[in-house]
Amino acid sequence: MREEIRKTTSLCPECIEILPATVFAENGKVFIEKTCPKHGSFKELYWSSYKLYKKSAKFAAKGRGIENPTVKGKIECPKSCGLCILHNTNSSLTNIVLTNRCDLNCWYCFFYAQKAGYIYEPSRQQIRDMLKHIRDERPVPGNAVQITGGEPALREDLLDIIQDIKAMGFDHVQVNTNGIKLAIDSKFAARLRHAGTNTLYLSFDGVTEKTNPKNHFEIPRALDNCREGGLGAVLVPTIINNVNDHEIGDILRFGFENIDTIRGINYQPVSLVGQMPRKEREKHRITIPDVIAKIEAQTNAQITSEDFFPVPIAVPVAKFIEHLRDKPQYELSAHHACGMATYVFKDRNELMPITRFLDVEGFVEFLNEQGKILFDVLVKHDYKALSAFHHKSLFIGMMHFMDLYNYDIQRVQNCAIHYATPSTEHPIVPFCAFNVLPELYRDKIQKEFGMPIKQWEKETGRKLKKEFYKRDKKDLMDKVYFKTYKNFAPDSKD
Repeated sequence: MREEIRKTTSLCPECIEILPATVFAENGKVFIEKTCPKHGSFKELYWSSYKLYKKSAKFAAKGRGIENPTVKGKIECPKSCGLCILHNTNSSLTNIVLTNRCDLNCWYCFFYAQKAGYIYEPSRQQIRDMLKHIRDERPVPGNAVQITGGEPALREDLLDIIQDIKAMGFDHVQVNTNGIKLAIDSKFAARLRHAGTNTLYLSFDGVTEKTNPKNHFEIPRALDNCREGGLGAVLVPTIINNVNDHEIGDILRFGFENIDTIRGINYQPVSLVGQMPRKEREKHRITIPDVIAKIEAQTNAQITSEDFFPVPIAVPVAKFIEHLRDKPQYELSAHHACGMATYVFKDRNELMPITRFLDVEGFVEFLNEQGKILFDVLVKHDYKALSAFHHKSLFIGMMHFMDLYNYDIQRVQNCAIHYATPSTEHPIVPFCAFNVLPELYRDKIQKEFGMPIKQWEKETGRKLKKEFYKRDKKDLMDKVYFKTYKNFAPDSKD
């Protein structure tokens, strides 16, 4: 039986025309459906659990919007991003692409230089100009930056750029990396920390070579060097159905075994970009409820779907702090369907989600109704207390970035994760516009501000192909490797 949930707008996967769309429930799942006059109808899985969708929808919150939008004149969302008056959420986390070069070549990657045909590497001054737009955002200036790529560790001036970001007043800097340089340069983690990096966003797709061919052998040394350098990391597994979904629970256990260095795990259900037949999409598509269901199954129900809440659950907390401090705060008013998260503690061999000793829904209801509570972390901004909390628990979250098949423009308008670009026309672009519409944003902008590979090679005297990483597996399979994987990988026995 079909039950309509809401109307929205979407895009045709073939011609990217804006189309009316319907989000509806059927057989306990949630779908999005749209019809293009030229290319026919498209019905795509949106969330695999209507029950969990209804729970997340209870916390939906519309943000206050942007007081000084960049886009002027005609607005056609999502084809005129910049940001505009239709956007509801401030830049909670801003991505800065330092380079589209990478020393790996992963088949599901959004982009890389060899495929694009050009090199994109903004100068330090361009980066400062880009970030000024974020600091100038009102009513809440951006204060968190993720340095990304490509592989940002390939930039020789990376440490200088991190220092520039800190000097501009940003409180939080995280570096998105595959960890290769962290593994081969024992002092790199310490230098990143000294420059001002708060945490690493470390790619990690599984605990075995088969599921994580990109950096399985490098991860042990990378984590060991982070341990020595005092730099924490969040593991970021891209989850693909029928590829690595069977290791979701093992990834979580791996995080707890390295909790002195790992601060959290942010699962990312794969975004199926490009033209992909329905059969292939059904094979690889995995949604947020699927990941949560596999966490429950693979932890023997120590963590369940009841322990997870959507991102905008933070909005009542932000409003409460705003009332006390009489100053606009980050609302994290992302769309409720974008992500879910929880905190998990470990007591001996038992995993204990925060919901076991805190009534999260009751707490939010309390703030909404009465708005008075004394928490050092929330009221006094005692970040030492917050740090201690993180060191005793793991953040377990997931963020499902969209593709053209499940595109929901309401989600884009509430996006909290943005890209800063050197384009004066599109200086700030939501994540799922930037990457899902590359012909309008990512590829168009980076090509405009980039240079052909041959020109780059001539100017630098380097060959792009020679920068690809060549693994010495024998050298990497040392004591640290076997110790790190002793409870996981079949090839890591003493």
